[in-house]
Amino acid sequence: MAENAQKLATYIWEGKDRKGNKTKGEVSGVNQALVKAQLRKQGIMPDKVRKKPKPLFGGSKKISPFDIALLTRQLATMMKAGVPLVQSFDIAGDGMEHKGLKELIASIRNDVASGTSFAAALRKHPRHFDDLYCNLVDSGEKAGALEQMLERIATYLEKTEGLKKKVKKAMTYPIAVIVVAIIVTAILLVKVVPQFESLFKGFGADLPVFTQMVVELSKWMQSWWFVVLLAISIVLFAFREGKRRSPKFSDAVDKVVLKIPVLGEIIDKSAVAKFGRVLSTTFASGVPLVDALDSVSGATGNALYRDAVKNIKDEVSSGTQLQAAMRQTGVFPIMAVQLTAIGEESGNLDEMLSKVADHYEGVVDDMVDNLTALMEPMIMAVLGVLIGGLIIAMYLPIFQMGQVVG
Repeated sequence: MAENAQKLATYIWEGKDRKGNKTKGEVSGVNQALVKAQLRKQGIMPDKVRKKPKPLFGGSKKISPFDIALLTRQLATMMKAGVPLVQSFDIAGDGMEHKGLKELIASIRNDVASGTSFAAALRKHPRHFDDLYCNLVDSGEKAGALEQMLERIATYLEKTEGLKKKVKKAMTYPIAVIVVAIIVTAILLVKVVPQFESLFKGFGADLPVFTQMVVELSKWMQSWWFVVLLAISIVLFAFREGKRRSPKFSDAVDKVVLKIPVLGEIIDKSAVAKFGRVLSTTFASGVPLVDALDSVSGATGNALYRDAVKNIKDEVSSGTQLQAAMRQTGVFPIMAVQLTAIGEESGNLDEMLSKVADHYEGVVDDMVDNLTALMEPMIMAVLGVLIGGLIIAMYLPIFQMGQVVG
C-alpha cells in the first residue's frame, strides 16, 4: 500500500450515474481497476477510464515550503475545530488547486486511512517533510496533542519561510543590479561603440587615450564575447557543483559570506533567528534539549552556526548550561545569550527562545528594508559610472574637434 500510494495518478472517466444520466470527471487513483471500483462504490457505472495525459509543455507546479506551511495551518485549524484527521485531509485536498499538492494530500490520506500513523505516512515523502517535521508530528501523536503540535509546526514554518524570503530578497537585489549593469555595458560595447568607431576613422586625428581604451575593449568583446559568456557559465556551474559536492568548499563559502558588508550581517542575524525559532519549537514540544539541538544544527542554514550548535550540544551533554555554552562559542550576540540565560533561570526557556527569534526576525526585516533603500542610489551610481563613462568616451573626440574648430 505504501509503495502504491506514492504512485497516484489522475484518471479521466466517463460513465452513468444511478439514474442512467451520462456523467464524467477526474479522480486520483493507483491504477485503472481500483479507480473503477472506487467509482462503482459512488454509484457510477464507468464506461471509459483512462489516465490523464501530461501536458506537452510544463507540468505540475513544484510544491514549495509555503504550500506545506499552508497545508499544516489548515490541518491544525480543522483539527482544533474537532474535524477528524482523515476528513481534514479530504477537506484540504478539495480546496487545493495545486495538482501536485492535491496528489500528495491524497497519498498521505490513503496511508493514514489504512492504519499507518501520520508521522510514518509523512516519512514516505522526505522531499516535502524533513526529519524535524516528522519527529514533531510523531511527538504530537504519542502525546495525544496532534492539533497543538500542528499549530506549532505551522507557526514555525510560516516564520522560517518568511525569514528565508527576506534573506533571499536581500541577496537577489544586489546581484540583479550587477547583472543588469554588465548586460547593458556589454550591449553598448558590442553594438553602439562600433558605430562611433567608424565615425572616428574619418577624423584623421589621434583619439583620446580614454576613447582608444574603450574602442580596443569593444573590439575585444566583439571577437571574444562567446568566450566570456562560456567562462561565466563554467564559473557559475563549477561554483554550484562545488557547493553541492564539496562540504569543505560549501563551509568556506558560508564563512566568507558572513564577512560581506551588510549582506553578511543579514545572514548572521537570520541564523540566530532560526536557532531561536527551531529550538523554541522543539523544546516546547517536549523534545529533550540535547535532541532538540540536533535538529537546530542543520536548520540554521550556515556552517559557522552549525558547528557552533554542535559544540553547544557537546557542552550541554556534559552538564553545561545552554547560555554558558552559547557564550563560549563566541558567535551568538550578547542579547541572544542574555535572553537564553533569563529563560533558563525562570524555567521559561521555550518562551525566551521564541523572543530571541522574534527580535532577530525583526532586525533582519529592518535591515532588508534599509538595504533596499540603500541600493537605489547605488544602482544609479553604478549604471551612471558604467554607461556615463562609455558615453563620455565616445563623445570626447567630438568635443575636442569642436574646440579645435572654435
